[in-house]
Amino acid sequence: MHRWLSQIHEPQALQAMSVRELTELAQEVRDALCNLVSERSAHFASNLGVVELCLALHSVFDFRQDRLIWDTGHQIYPHKLVTGRYPEFATIRTRGGLMGYPNPAESPYDLLMTGHAGCSLSTALGLKTGDDLLGRTDRRVVAVIGDGAFSSGIVFEAMNNAGELEKNLLVILNDNKMSICPRVGGMAHYLDRLRTNPIYTGFKSEILKVLNRVPLFGDPTERFLAQMKEAVKAGLHGGMLFEDLGFRYLGPVDGHDLSLLRKYLKMVQTLPGPILLHVLTEKGHGYQPAAQDPTYFHTPPALKNVAGESGLNGKQGPAYTEIARDAIRAQMVRDSRVTVLTAAMCQGNKLGPIRDEFPDRFFDTGICESHAVAFAAGQAKVGIRPIVDIYSTFLQRSFDQIFQEIALQNLPVLLMLDRAGLVGPDGPTHHGAFDLAYLRIFPNLVVTAPGDAYDLQAVLDFALCHDAPCSIRYPKAAAETLPGRRAPVELGKAEIFSWGCDGAILCCGALLSECLRAASCLQARGLNVGVVNARFVKPLDVDVVQRALRECAFVVTVEEGCLTGGYGSAVLEAASDAGWDVRRFRRLGLPDRFVEHGERRELLADLGLDAQGITRACLALADKADMLDVRADAGRAATSQPACAP
Repeated sequence: MHRWLSQIHEPQALQAMSVRELTELAQEVRDALCNLVSERSAHFASNLGVVELCLALHSVFDFRQDRLIWDTGHQIYPHKLVTGRYPEFATIRTRGGLMGYPNPAESPYDLLMTGHAGCSLSTALGLKTGDDLLGRTDRRVVAVIGDGAFSSGIVFEAMNNAGELEKNLLVILNDNKMSICPRVGGMAHYLDRLRTNPIYTGFKSEILKVLNRVPLFGDPTERFLAQMKEAVKAGLHGGMLFEDLGFRYLGPVDGHDLSLLRKYLKMVQTLPGPILLHVLTEKGHGYQPAAQDPTYFHTPPALKNVAGESGLNGKQGPAYTEIARDAIRAQMVRDSRVTVLTAAMCQGNKLGPIRDEFPDRFFDTGICESHAVAFAAGQAKVGIRPIVDIYSTFLQRSFDQIFQEIALQNLPVLLMLDRAGLVGPDGPTHHGAFDLAYLRIFPNLVVTAPGDAYDLQAVLDFALCHDAPCSIRYPKAAAETLPGRRAPVELGKAEIFSWGCDGAILCCGALLSECLRAASCLQARGLNVGVVNARFVKPLDVDVVQRALRECAFVVTVEEGCLTGGYGSAVLEAASDAGWDVRRFRRLGLPDRFVEHGERRELLADLGLDAQGITRACLALADKADMLDVRADAGRAATSQPACAP
C-alpha cells in the first residue's frame, strides 16, 4: 500500500502538499506504474515522463472547475492515480477494468476519450469559447500535447484560430524528443534549437536563479521577470514561431522540477490570451531501462512474462504485422519503384529493418496521416508504387485524401491497414472497426481482406501489379497459414475452401480459421456447411454469393469489422439486386456500438465471432438448436482443444 496514493481520493488534496511530499508522491506513482507493467503490457515510458507535470497541474489548478485535456491519452495513468482511481488501478486495460485512455464514464476529470494525437488544442479552444459564451469566463482550459503530436496539421489549424480569438488558453508542449519512435520533421528540429540555443540557454539559467528566489504565489515581481525574459528571448528569436501565431511562449522549463513547474503554472494562471508553455521531460524518467530505450518501453510486454499474448488461441508464431513487413521488403528488393510511407508508426508496424535497409525509399511523415496519403498520391503520379502502412483507426484521419487524391485520380497507391479489427486492451479508440465500410464506398478502390498469412503475401503481390488503388487489412494477432493447395489471387474472386448444401459461411478476413473450425463442429452435428474465403470486399465475387444463396439452406457472413456498411452489407446488397430471398441469411461482425477493451480472444467470444459463436449462428439458422445439449457440452469448452459447442 502506498502511503500518499492510498489517501488521495480527490486531486485537490495535492494543493495542500509541500514540494517534498509531492516528490514522495511522484515516487509512489512511478512505483505503481512499475508494479503494473510487471504484470501486463501497458503504456509505460510516456507515463513515467509526465509524473511531475501531472502532479504540478493538479496542485495548482482545480479541475473541478478548470478544464484539462491530455492529447494522446495513453499518458493519463498518473492522472488516473490521483483522481480517485488508485484502488482500481490494477484493473487497467483488462475487460471490465479501467480503460488505458481517458474515459468520461470513469471520472468527471476525464473530459474526452482521447486516443488519437493532435486534437487537444481544437477541443480545448472549443471548451473555452463555449464556457465564455455561457458566462463561465473564470474557467481556465489546459491542453497537454506532446512534441510528436505537435507536427499534426490540425494543431496549426487550431493555433491559427486561437491566435485570432485571443482566448485565455494554456497549451503545455510536453517535449520529450519522442513520438513512439524518435520524432521527425522540421518542427522536431525547431524544438531542438529551442532546447539547445547556447545564448538563450545561458540567459535562461540566470533568469531561473532569480525566479527561484521569488515567492510562489502572486508576487508582481514574478510577472515583471517573466515579461523581461520574454522581451530578451524575442530578441534571440526563441519561440518566435509561436509568438507570430499569436501565442505567448514561455520556456523551455524542466518538466521534472516540481517546484519550478508549480511557479510557472501559477504564473500563467494570471496571464491573458493564448500561452504555450514549453516543458522538457524525459520519456521513461525514473526507470533507467525505459529512459535508455523509450521506444521499446512505450508498451513493453509484461516484465514477468516477456512471451506476452499471442493470438486468438494463444499460439506462438509471427504476427501479421511481421508477415506484412517481410512481404513489403521482398517487393522492395524486387522492384526499385516500391516505397513505404508511415505516419510515426515505424515501431508499431515493425518497419525498422526496412527503414535501415532502404533509407531513401522509406518516409516517416510524423503524425500526419492526411499528408502521408496525399504524399503517396504524388509519388504514384510519377510512376512510383507507394505503400502507405498505417493502423486502420489512424487511416480514418485521411478520409478526404483517400477520396480526392487517390480514388478520384485512380492512382495506384497501396493502403496497408495494420491493426484492422479488434486490437484488445487499447479499446474503442484503436479498434479498426470501420475501414471496410469507409473504403468500399469509393470508386476505383479495390478493397481486400486476406484470410491468412499466405493470403496476405499473395494479395500484396497482386496489389502492386494492379494499376489502381488498393487496400489490404490485417489484424493485431499471431498469423496462421492454413494447409492445403491454395487458389491464386484474381481480382474480385473468392476462394472456396469447401462447399455444402446445408449452409455456407462467407468469411471476410483473418477469422477464416475460426470459420473452418465452426464448419468442422457443424459437420460433427450432421450439417454439411461450406466455407468461402472472400478475399475481396470490392469488387465482390457476386457469382459465389449468388451460388451460395441458390444452393445452400442458409448463408452466414463473418467479418471483424462493423456490420453497418461492411462485407455482410455488400453481400446483402448483391442479393437484393439479384432478387434473392435473404430470410435465411445472417451477418456476424462488430455491432453498432463502440466495443470495450479486453483481450482480443475475449472480445471475439463476447461478440460471437469465435468458432463457438459462428457455430451457434449456423445452428440457429438451420433450425437445429434443439440438437444442442448445453449442459453436456459445458465442460468441453474448458478443455485445451478448440471448442465446437456453442
